[in-house]
Amino acid sequence: METKWLEDFVSLAETRSFSRSAQLRHVTQPAFSRRIQALEAWAGTDLVDRSSYPTRLTPAGETLYAQSLEVLQALQATRAMLRGHTAAGKDVIEFAVPHTLAFTFFPAWLSSLRGGFGTIKSRLIALNVHDAVLRLIEGSCDLLIAYHHPDQPFQLDPDRYEMVSLGEEAVAPFVRPDASGQPMYSLPGRAAQPLPYLAYAPGAYLGRVVEDLVKRASTPIHLDRVYETDMAEGLKAMALEGHGVAFLPHSAVQRELRARRLVSAAPADRGDLTVKLEIRAYRERPPAPREPGTRTRTGSRIGKAPSKRAADGLWSYLLSQAAPIDHEKNA
Repeated sequence: METKWLEDFVSLAETRSFSRSAQLRHVTQPAFSRRIQALEAWAGTDLVDRSSYPTRLTPAGETLYAQSLEVLQALQATRAMLRGHTAAGKDVIEFAVPHTLAFTFFPAWLSSLRGGFGTIKSRLIALNVHDAVLRLIEGSCDLLIAYHHPDQPFQLDPDRYEMVSLGEEAVAPFVRPDASGQPMYSLPGRAAQPLPYLAYAPGAYLGRVVEDLVKRASTPIHLDRVYETDMAEGLKAMALEGHGVAFLPHSAVQRELRARRLVSAAPADRGDLTVKLEIRAYRERPPAPREPGTRTRTGSRIGKAPSKRAADGLWSYLLSQAAPIDHEKNA
């Protein structure tokens, strides 16, 4: 039995909806249903009455719900105590950051904090976007830093998470120049001779954004996918070797553009081939005091340890520098 099954079950008990809980837990509904079924197999009895809507728990399910809250709270408290044994880690702020931002945005952003906020002790956890979001959901980081585009929002519950904008990033097509300094490949390409395309792997966040950009282009874009990876740095390396066109964050190619090792693959009048992304910081809202024995609300933080003072201080500073995001307006 896995603890995430209990977390899934608690979410279902509170939302009374498989689809809503799957969304909050960042899994597909079929995968979420399989995990609930696995928990029922472990328990040896039905926990959910699937004949009713909204979903109701069986008597056995009600019993397990109450016990799950206690078990998860005890585990979270134990983890907090274990972490507390490491004195050096008490003032270290843990950041979950997708690989691209970890290589490009994060180092410069950390340097920019010194002038206003001061030096911080930090631990960077570089992951793919999906796993970085899971780190936040599971309480395994203090802050998540990630891209945001309104067409590809994270389904994070605004009652549980708060956000602040850190800036913007432009993603555009780049390519190696030829001997005369002109692009080796220039968009939009031709149907009879599509351009070699260095693409993000299926499922990558930037990949979804770029694919949407290409589909919405004012004229058809003709590309032949010849290489893919989920890391922008990998695509940049291939573009520098002249293997094709890559859509890259501007912050990742600043030096190469200044040195003319990369140039734009889009004509000057094709602004529709550039997409603007917001860079956001997310954190879990501090838990409100709760009377012992009361049921948690949907998306509640089961036994979450108090947030670190250093992380709270940094968050207050970030809020003072940029207006908080209206989740409903920008999701």
